[in-house]
Amino acid sequence: MIASLLEFSLRQRILVIGLACLLSVVGLFAFQSIPIDAYPDVTNIQVQVLTDAPGLSPVEVERFITYPIELQMTGLPGLAEIRSLSKFALSQITVVFQDDVDIYFARQLVLERIMAAKERLPEGLEPVMAPVTTGLGEVYHYYFEGPHATATDSQVVERELMDQRTMQEWVLRPQLKSVPGVIDVNGMGGFVKQYQVLVDPAKLRKFDLTFQQIYEAVVKNNANVGGNVLERHAERSIVRGLGLIRTVSDIESIIVKEVGGTPVFVRDVGEVRIGHAVRHGAVVLNGEREVVIGTVLMLRGGNARQVVEAVKTKVEDLQQSNILPGGTRLIPFYDRIELVNAAIHTVRDALIEGIVLVIFIFFFFLGHVRSAIIVTVTLIVTPLVTFILMERFGLSANLMTLGGLAIAIGEIADGSLVVVENAYRHLAQHSGASQESRFSVILHATKEVGRPILFGILIISVVFLPLMTLQGMEGKMFAPLAYTLVIALLASVVVTLTLSPVLVSLLLRGDHPEETRVTRWMKQGYLPVLQWTLRHRGLILTCSTAIVLCSLALVPFVGREFIPLLEEGSLTPQVVKLPSVSLPESIEMEKQTQKAMLEFPEVKMAVSRIGRAEIPYHPEDLYESDPIVSLHDRSTWKTAATQSQLTDAIRKRLAEIPGISVLMSQPIQERVDELISGIRTQCAIKLFGDDLDVLRDKAQEIASLIQQINGVKDIKVEQVAGQPYLIIDIDRQKIARFGINVADVQEIVTTAIGGKAATQVYEGERRFQLTLRFPEPYRNSVATIGEIRVKSPSGALIPMRDLATIEMREGPARISREHVNRRIYIGFNVVGRDIGGVVDEGRAKLAAQLHLPQGYSVVWGGAFENMERANARLMIVVPITLGLVFFLLFWAFHSLRYATLIILNLPFALIGGVVSLWLSGQYLSVPASIGFIELFGLAVGNGIVLVSYINQLRHEGTQTDEAIITGCSLRLRPVVMTMMTTLLGLLPLALAQGIGAEVQRPLASVVIGGLFTSTVLTLVVLPALYSMFAGREVGKEEAPQWV
Repeated sequence: MIASLLEFSLRQRILVIGLACLLSVVGLFAFQSIPIDAYPDVTNIQVQVLTDAPGLSPVEVERFITYPIELQMTGLPGLAEIRSLSKFALSQITVVFQDDVDIYFARQLVLERIMAAKERLPEGLEPVMAPVTTGLGEVYHYYFEGPHATATDSQVVERELMDQRTMQEWVLRPQLKSVPGVIDVNGMGGFVKQYQVLVDPAKLRKFDLTFQQIYEAVVKNNANVGGNVLERHAERSIVRGLGLIRTVSDIESIIVKEVGGTPVFVRDVGEVRIGHAVRHGAVVLNGEREVVIGTVLMLRGGNARQVVEAVKTKVEDLQQSNILPGGTRLIPFYDRIELVNAAIHTVRDALIEGIVLVIFIFFFFLGHVRSAIIVTVTLIVTPLVTFILMERFGLSANLMTLGGLAIAIGEIADGSLVVVENAYRHLAQHSGASQESRFSVILHATKEVGRPILFGILIISVVFLPLMTLQGMEGKMFAPLAYTLVIALLASVVVTLTLSPVLVSLLLRGDHPEETRVTRWMKQGYLPVLQWTLRHRGLILTCSTAIVLCSLALVPFVGREFIPLLEEGSLTPQVVKLPSVSLPESIEMEKQTQKAMLEFPEVKMAVSRIGRAEIPYHPEDLYESDPIVSLHDRSTWKTAATQSQLTDAIRKRLAEIPGISVLMSQPIQERVDELISGIRTQCAIKLFGDDLDVLRDKAQEIASLIQQINGVKDIKVEQVAGQPYLIIDIDRQKIARFGINVADVQEIVTTAIGGKAATQVYEGERRFQLTLRFPEPYRNSVATIGEIRVKSPSGALIPMRDLATIEMREGPARISREHVNRRIYIGFNVVGRDIGGVVDEGRAKLAAQLHLPQGYSVVWGGAFENMERANARLMIVVPITLGLVFFLLFWAFHSLRYATLIILNLPFALIGGVVSLWLSGQYLSVPASIGFIELFGLAVGNGIVLVSYINQLRHEGTQTDEAIITGCSLRLRPVVMTMMTTLLGLLPLALAQGIGAEVQRPLASVVIGGLFTSTVLTLVVLPALYSMFAGREVGKEEAPQWV
C-alpha cells in the first residue's frame, strides 16, 4: 500500500502539489470559521429552575417550592444529580444530566415536570428555566456612565441609577438579545422603578377602611377590555374599553369609598409616588459609587469571539444612533476577547517558535537549506489540513486544541524529517545519477522508512486513545486535545508519504556530502560507547534497571493535583460578611475592600456585584459579593512577578479588614466550579444530614480541623445560619376570640408590611409594578408592627400584638440540598501544595478526630473528585492501550520477542518525566499524565526505527553485532533529530509565561525530560537487549506486505 502511494505521488507530482495548495487555501478559510475561545467549555449538561418567591423565608421556600419541584425531577431519563438552594425569596434547582443527553431534550423533560409541579406550588409563583448558557457564557460586561456620575446629591444619584436600570431592562436588553449568539442580557444594580401607594393607617381608621379595600380598588381600576365589534351601515368598528392606569394622577384619582355622596380617593388615604422596589443587590465601582451593569450571556455552543465582536459593534451603533440619553455611555469592564486573544497568542507564539526551532535543528544537522524548506512546507500544510478536519468534526480552536497542535509539531516534522534525511543520504551515495535513477533512489529511500513512519504515527495515535475515554470535566477539556493531535498526526502521515517525496525529487540533488561535521562528531562519540555497551551488556542492563527504580522512588515525593489553574488575567476575590448585614452596610464594606485592592498598582479596575441579579442563576446573598478585578498588562507589574504572588499579596491585605472573609478565585474558574459542583472553591467537604443546627456545628468542627493542614487557604463554611428573623407567630386561640382568620392576619403581613404587588402600570411597551404598603415608620420594628390594626367581623380594630407573638429570632440564611438531602459545605483552596496530599491528610484527620451522629455523612468534592475520577479511568484504559500497542508491534514484526523488546523501552521514558516534575516543583496532574502517555508513543517510535533497520540489515545477511553497530550508527542522526525536533518543539510551551501556559507546562516538561532520557537509554540499552531477543531467521519477522 505504501509503495503504491509513493509511486503514484512521484508520477503525479503536479497533481500532488496542486492538491497541497488547494488544501492549504481551504485550511485558511476553515480556520476563519472555526469557533474560537480561550478555554474548552467544560460545563455539564444541566438545567436550572428558578422561582421568585417574594417575601418568603428560606424555610418556606424549601418546603413549598424547592422540595415539590425536586420530587418531580427525580427519575428523569439520564439524570445524574439534583442540587438546590433555598434562600430568601428565591428557589434555585440545578438538574444535571449525563453528558450524552441533548441539552434541548433535557430542557423539554424539565419543562414537563415543572408543569406537573405547578399545581403543588403556592398560587402566583412561576418557575422558569435559566437561559441556555454555560460556565463560559458571560462573555461581555459593561456599566453605565451617566452625566451625573460624580454627583453627591443622593436624590440625583438615585434618579440617574433608576433611569439607567430602566434603560438596561427595556432598551439595551432587547437590542443586545437580537445579536446572533446572545441568549440574554442580565441586568444588575441601580434601582428598579416602581409605582407605590403608601397607605396611612391613621387615614384608614378615619375613613373606616381596611388595607384590603384599598388593594382591591387599585386592582379593579386598571384594565382595558374588548367590546367585540360594532356594525354601522357599511362599516365595522372594534370596541375598546380604556381603563389602564397611565400616570400617578390616575392612581390618586381611584375611588375607594363614597361617604354621604362624597368620594374618598386613594390620595385621601395615602401618598402615591414613584419609588423603587426592595433591593436584593447592588454593584459598586472602584470603591467610589454604585453603577448599573449588564452581562451578555452567550448561547451554549456559540463562537465567543464572533459574539463579542458583534455585541461591541451593536453597542457602538447604539451609542452613535442617540438611542441612549445624552452623556450616557457604556463602559466595558470584562471582555472575553482579551482572554481569548491572550490564550491564543500564547499557543500561537509557542507554535511559531517551535516551528522555527525545528527548522533550525534540521538545518543544523543536515546543513542543507533545501532540505529545511521541505520540512517547513510540511509544517505549514499539515496544520492547515488539520483545521479543515477540525471544522468538519466540530472542534473549536482554544487553548487545548491549539495546544495539541503545538505539542504535535515535533511529531509532524519527524515523518518528513526521516524521509528527507534518508533520501538525502541515499542521493549523496548516488550523486551524478540520471533523472530516472534519482526517482528510483528516492522511491527506495522512502519505502525503506515508510513502514516505521506509519507504525510510529499509528502507535502515537493509539496511545492517545485513553484521553478520548475521559469523562466529566477532564473529558471535555482533554479529549479535544487528543482528537486534534491525532488528526494532525494522521494528516502528517499523508503529507509525509505524498508531498515530501515530491518535494525531495524537485529540490534535492545529492550534491552535498552524506554526513555533516555535526553528524561525524556525533558518530565519533557514539560508536565507542556502543561497542563498549555490547561488550558489557549485563552491567548496562543492571545500571539502567537501577536508574528506573530510583526514578520510581521519587514518585511519592511528587504531589498530585487535577489541573493547574489557568491564569485568566482577572481576579475574583469573593468577599463574605455576616449574614445579618444590611445592603447599605454591605455596600460601604465593599467600597472599603475595593479601595484596599486598588492600592496595588497592578489593579486596573474593580467592579463588585453584591447580592443577586435580574436572572439569579448564580445568586449571592447581600452578605456576599462577586467582584471582577481587572489587571494591567503583566509587563507593568511592580508588586509581584506572577499572578499567584499578586493573589497572595491581595489576600494578605484584605485579611486586615475586619468583618470579612475572602475567597480568591477568577471569573471563569469561579463560574465553572459553581456550575460543576455548586461550590466556588477548588476543594469542598460536603456534610449531609437533616438538622441545620447539627450541620452547622459539625461543619465548624470540620473547618477547624482542616484549617490546621498546611496549604489550606480561603476556608469557608457555608453560611446557613445567622439570619435575623422578625417572627409573627399567630395565636389561634386569640384570633378565634375575635372571629379573625389566619388569612386576615397573613394578608396584612404580605401586603401592608411586605408590599405585595397589586397590578402593573404600562408606559408604552414598558411595565412597572404598582405596590401598596404602609410607610416605613409604621413597619420598621417589633413595636410598630404590633400596633398595626386588624379589623374583626364586628368592626373592632385589634392590634396585631394581641393576635400574635412578635419577636426577633435567628434562623437559617439559606438551605442547600443535594440528592434530595440537606447539606452544608466546607470549601477551601490549596496554595503552595498539591491537592492530593492535602486531601489525604484531611481524610486521615477527619477519620481520627471527627465523630458524626447517625444519619450524617461526609463526601469530598471539587477538583479532587474530578482528579480521582480521571485517575480511575486512566488506570483502566492505559494498560488496555499498552496491550493494543503491543499487538500492533507484534503485527508489525510478527514476533513476540521484538514487540517485547520495544515495549521494554517504555520505563526509560518514565525516568526523565518523573525527574523533571520533581526538579521543577510541578505536580502529577492530568496534563502531566498526558505527557507520559505521549512519551510512551515516542519511545515506541524510536524503538521501531532502530529495530526495523537492524532487522533489515540482518535480513540482507549482516551478522548480528555488525548489524547492531551499523544500524545504530546510520539511524543515530534521525533518532537524535526526531528527539531534538520534538524537544525543541515543546520547549516554548515549557518556558511560556503567557495566559494559559500553566496548563500546558506540565505536559511539555514531562515530554522534554522523558524524551531526553528515553532517547539516550534507547541508543545504549536497546542495542544491548537486541542480541538477547534476536531470532535466528529475520525474514519471518518482516512487516505484512500490505504495509
